[in-house]
Amino acid sequence: MDRDIQRKRLKYRATHRGTKEADAILGGFVAANIQTLSDNELDALETFLECPDPDISDWLRGAVAKPEGELGAVLEIIISYQKSLLTD
Repeated sequence: MDRDIQRKRLKYRATHRGTKEADAILGGFVAANIQTLSDNELDALETFLECPDPDISDWLRGAVAKPEGELGAVLEIIISYQKSLLTD
């Protein structure tokens, strides 16, 4: 797979989620980090973005248990990014 095409697709999917909140959170994360993610992280992010917005929102808010495996790893990266925004 061409990683540049994958990055462009992920940027689009992250900013066209259907809710402004998800667009802002996921789109901001992807815009800031897409070039530094490893190939495995890009693949995991692609899987993560296939999840419905309500599930992602619940995970981010801590309303439900975080997913395990690659989805959980991507979620941790996103949460870490969001926390860094609050401390800057």
